[in-house]
Amino acid sequence: MAYMDVSSTNTSHASNKTIILLHGKNFCGATWEDTARRLSQHGYRIVIPDQIGFCKSSKPPAYQFSLQQLADNTRSLLQSLGIQSTYVLGHSMGGMLATRFALMYPELASHLIVTNPLGLEDWKALGVPWRTLDALYKDEMATNYTSIRKYQQATYYVNTWKPEYDVWVNMLVSLYQTAPENTTFEYNMAQTTDMVLTQPVAYEFGLIQSKTLLLIGTKDNTAIGKAWSPPDVQAKLGKYNVLGKETAVKIPNADLIEFEDLGHSPQVQDSERYHQALLGWLDGSGHM
Repeated sequence: MAYMDVSSTNTSHASNKTIILLHGKNFCGATWEDTARRLSQHGYRIVIPDQIGFCKSSKPPAYQFSLQQLADNTRSLLQSLGIQSTYVLGHSMGGMLATRFALMYPELASHLIVTNPLGLEDWKALGVPWRTLDALYKDEMATNYTSIRKYQQATYYVNTWKPEYDVWVNMLVSLYQTAPENTTFEYNMAQTTDMVLTQPVAYEFGLIQSKTLLLIGTKDNTAIGKAWSPPDVQAKLGKYNVLGKETAVKIPNADLIEFEDLGHSPQVQDSERYHQALLGWLDGSGHM
């Protein structure tokens, strides 16, 4: 399990606190570069893993992917680093994983921060048909620059595009195209799609003990399985302008910050506004 451990660069504002950053399904730990730099300057130690199956970590040909397993791997990493309490910040699939982590290890997760997380609704309960692993694998094998950019432009960036977004598209393309690991990577990606579709966290928000912040770009329309769902089901899915508010009510000690013009990746689409909101919360209510 590859990871980065970034020390605080601000001794005058040292918080003696740690934040672990959990990446999404179409992302790597490296995608957190901007966030990590800002948090380090703000006095935090930052741990940034690549989950098993992703990026620089092992891509096992036979592995039982579950949110619980990935959460346990993450806990083991923190234990190996001697970290006994941490803020947990997750984006997309990483937000779903962060939620599961906080549910499993409330003594470790002092604060939970999720940015446009997956899992705010149970897609299969809303009518998304189950898809076999073989079918999902075929989808992954067909992935290329064009398909990745088309999806990210529509979902992450509200149909806008800047040249700097290409960095993250090309990062993903290299994983799909670099032999020999790409074949196993594609299968692992099919497995993680099945994982997030079949392992909901939406029914357990009321059990979260950590103080929580939801950072939501309300133009997001992400929904796992929407692409192969019938039109009447598609119409019900991925309404983050509603899901953020509904989820904030379900979590006992939660704050909600919405970005009404941003999509699935507000930390990339408007870095200044996103990080101002994040750091403001950490400096204020986040320390309570």
